[in-house]
Amino acid sequence: MSIPMHYEFYLDVLLSLADGNPHHLAEIRDFVAKRKNISDADRALLYENSKNIRGTIFDYRVNWTRSYLKAAGLIMYPKRGVTQITDEGKKVLAENPPSIDTAYLSRYESFRIFVGRKNKDDSTESTEKAQDQGQTPQESIDSAFAVLNAALGDELLTEIMNREPAFFEWLVVKLLEKMGYGGSLEGAGTVTRLSGDDGIDGIIREDKLGFSNIFIQAKRYALDRTVNKPDIQGFVGAIANKAGKGLFITTARFSDGAKQCARENHIVLIDGEKLTALMIEYSVGVSTIQTYEVKKLDSDFFTD
Repeated sequence: MSIPMHYEFYLDVLLSLADGNPHHLAEIRDFVAKRKNISDADRALLYENSKNIRGTIFDYRVNWTRSYLKAAGLIMYPKRGVTQITDEGKKVLAENPPSIDTAYLSRYESFRIFVGRKNKDDSTESTEKAQDQGQTPQESIDSAFAVLNAALGDELLTEIMNREPAFFEWLVVKLLEKMGYGGSLEGAGTVTRLSGDDGIDGIIREDKLGFSNIFIQAKRYALDRTVNKPDIQGFVGAIANKAGKGLFITTARFSDGAKQCARENHIVLIDGEKLTALMIEYSVGVSTIQTYEVKKLDSDFFTD
């Protein structure tokens, strides 16, 4: 038999988590395979002519199902390799839907943002298909690239949340160094002491004598938490008498009040979404598995 597409597993994966307990990925796969009557032989099928997709077709599609359900806020990853249903996911099951498809998930703004659609009325064709309706091939590539990076960003945040706070502070300093801050200075980035740091978690020296520094506050907060204005005010006070600039990085998000306070005090803010985008752009905590070159006709070559 052919393996169902990822969007055909939405309800099955959600039902595998219906008891509310955290479940390992292997348990979810076994549940889905049994419910869909997928044989062991079909579960072992690999993609033909693909050097980039690791694992079986079935495993790959179940993984994508989880990514989409998480984007909709119906499941969460409490720790690596573990999935759990959210309160919103329980509400969906309480509705006893006969099926769940992409159109159903599009009721959630977070899902629409994840797949790059701004409106509920946009096309709900699967992103696994060659191209969405109304899109050029280039636009389809761009959309698929955005979805892949969104899923990767999600994985990065999960990994960060599974590590200790000290790792996050180290990560932030390394990211800034990779972005070129500190130039060629040896040891330009420093993680401050875990206690008594006056609200400063890291420092990037922009010149050898330390006349200009970037002071960092790095907070590994729960992803659903909001950093508010008092948090920014505290950081502003911590660097008030220091020669340098302020950068506040968090895995969470910022309130409008926090953003306004940061603008007024020239503090740069980076939230979880921006953080993972920078990690992907500067290859921090990620590796490249494939590079595609999109080429166009060289008209000069054919000109007399």
